[in-house]
Amino acid sequence: MCIYLHTDEAGQEWVAFKMAERGGRGSGGHGSLDKSITLPPDEIFRNLENAKRFAIDIGGSLTKLAYYSTVQHKVARVRSFDHSGKDIENEPLYEITVQEEITARLHFIKFENTYIETCLDFIKDHLVNTETKVIKATGGGAYKFKDLIEKKLGLKVDKEDVMTCLIKGCNFVLRNIPHEVFAYQKDSDTEFRFQTNDPNIFPYLLVNIGSGVSIVKVETEDKFEWIGGSSIGGGTFWGLGALLTKTKKFDELLQLASKGQHTNVDMLVKDVYGGAYQTLGLSGNLIASSFGKSTTADKEFSKEDMAKSLLHMISNDIGQLACLYAKLHNLEKIYFGGFFIRGHPVTMRTITYSINFFSKFDMLEMDRLERPLVNLPLLKDPSTYIPDTVDLTDDAMARKYWLTCFEEALDGVAKRAAASQPDSMDALERAEKFRQKYWNKLQTLRQQPFAYGTLTVRSLLDTREHCLNEFNFPDPYSKIKQKENGIALRCFHSVIESLDSLDWEERQFALVKGLLAGNVFDWGAKAVSDVLESEPQFGFEEAKSKLQERPWLQDSYNQWLERLKEGPPHKCALIFADNSGIDIILGVFPFVRELLSRGTEVILACNSGPALNDVTYSESLIVTERIAAMDPIIQSALKEEKLLLVQTGSSSPCLDLSRLDKGLAVLVRERKTDLVIIEGMGRAIHTNYYAAFKCESLKLAVIKNSWLADRLGGKIFSVIFKYEVPCQ
Repeated sequence: MCIYLHTDEAGQEWVAFKMAERGGRGSGGHGSLDKSITLPPDEIFRNLENAKRFAIDIGGSLTKLAYYSTVQHKVARVRSFDHSGKDIENEPLYEITVQEEITARLHFIKFENTYIETCLDFIKDHLVNTETKVIKATGGGAYKFKDLIEKKLGLKVDKEDVMTCLIKGCNFVLRNIPHEVFAYQKDSDTEFRFQTNDPNIFPYLLVNIGSGVSIVKVETEDKFEWIGGSSIGGGTFWGLGALLTKTKKFDELLQLASKGQHTNVDMLVKDVYGGAYQTLGLSGNLIASSFGKSTTADKEFSKEDMAKSLLHMISNDIGQLACLYAKLHNLEKIYFGGFFIRGHPVTMRTITYSINFFSKFDMLEMDRLERPLVNLPLLKDPSTYIPDTVDLTDDAMARKYWLTCFEEALDGVAKRAAASQPDSMDALERAEKFRQKYWNKLQTLRQQPFAYGTLTVRSLLDTREHCLNEFNFPDPYSKIKQKENGIALRCFHSVIESLDSLDWEERQFALVKGLLAGNVFDWGAKAVSDVLESEPQFGFEEAKSKLQERPWLQDSYNQWLERLKEGPPHKCALIFADNSGIDIILGVFPFVRELLSRGTEVILACNSGPALNDVTYSESLIVTERIAAMDPIIQSALKEEKLLLVQTGSSSPCLDLSRLDKGLAVLVRERKTDLVIIEGMGRAIHTNYYAAFKCESLKLAVIKNSWLADRLGGKIFSVIFKYEVPCQ
């Protein structure tokens, strides 16, 4: 669901949502189905035969089908070798395998009711598992078509109340799905401004616009009442539109309206008064009479203009009705839902026709996440936390740069993906499909920056990872990480010896410099990956020499050092690790070791799944085991549970602190964590640069992108060292 928020001139909050059926179109070769029924491509819906359960919502005009199935996809696994009694100098650190994993997926498809029998045939032929005995059904059609459904499918229809389903679904989305709420601002450069989830969603007015309009007051999860409605809704637009234009398809009507000019048909205030009506404060461009010019103009009106005028007329009527009910019941938020606003939030622009960018989608897929995700308890104010530093939908210059940057890197990513599976016969073919799909998404974002929600560097990175996984490239950097982890481990002992030989103050600076140097090794940064590919001997000391000299671009090191000198040891530090190899082994672990020596417990959080060359939780377990065998401080901390390794719940190069593994959040509370350390460009600059915490925090990164460095007032390899203490 896609929700938008708008405040009118009187300060009234308007909120609306639509079901955004995202995905792609394709003929799929499914016989002679009517062209209005767009079936998804076979390669996306290759798991149709694994459908387990499904449900159907039949409204007055459209049938919506949801089904749950199992799907197989590839995942990368690492497993430690038994090196006991062996010379492991030239042996791999661990074994990498690619395995098939079965997960759950939820699919959504829509049909026009005209083709309900074709829809049911589609279900029978493709979706019904032989073990299924019942089909869940809601909407008015669950009663109207009950006998037809049971006859066609041989299943018992189990009816659910449509309003209960609608409200429970709306509440779930509002509370749990990020980037589905957006503010719409008329005539703004950024028309759609996406927002984070708000835990305080009640009370609100739900205006469901289907064939007609139902208006429901929602006070709590379970308390709601129907308070009104109207017979003028989406069915009215469809019906009158068909009579006026002879166009029978709903989406075709929307397409006509998108090309129309309503002022050719509608009578405006300025047509009546010659300009604005100042006495009442009415703009000359306001509609005085819908279709008003048709009574005086001696000409034929185009289908496009009539469709646009009709859309304005019905949208305005619904908007005004909703506003009056909201004022009557003293409600500030109004949520609009239903197929009428699917694809173009017409309820925004004085509740008129807006942007029809979602209407082309007929399918949505959602994979199930097996672990609950929650806020980091240490966030100062979770309700105002925004992970991303820059909103690319708002910043046109940054958007143009980053889209170009990701386009230019795409061939290299596809090449890396194919090379990661040398024994696969179809790796090149799948890599090309990945490249094409991600390229198409980038081109869509150039035209419609808000097409998939908030556009940020994080969303671009995450979308790329999702596309790689879709075409079975679960971990393209697995071999690189394995090799770099092995090399770094062989250097660990000498790095520790060097650090231990320094006096206390020199060691603190050397530790920070090592942490920053380790962060240079980021295959996601083109400036670094070019060096790593062209100079295989580039190592830890070479990385140190690349760092900016102090004072750094953002430099709180003196305050950090003073805190270590004068303050008591922290109770527990939460560290979000970044890259594999030199970063975690020669940068993070010496820093961890120093904190442990001070009496500070450490929670080391790593990605649950792979992304670029970021270290994963499973890899960190093996790396830590090897380090513990070399270092008594690490070994003792593990044994006494003063060093704890956890997974973040994320598979992203960036970090959203509002969606972390629940186990991590519980541990943070139990250990009374009072220091958060975030390292890396993705986690500390692209995201969380402005994140505020209840406790002390340390954000540090090396800027490995020249454009970004220049924008922040520095040069490539400039250093961010940001130590912050919360205001008391």
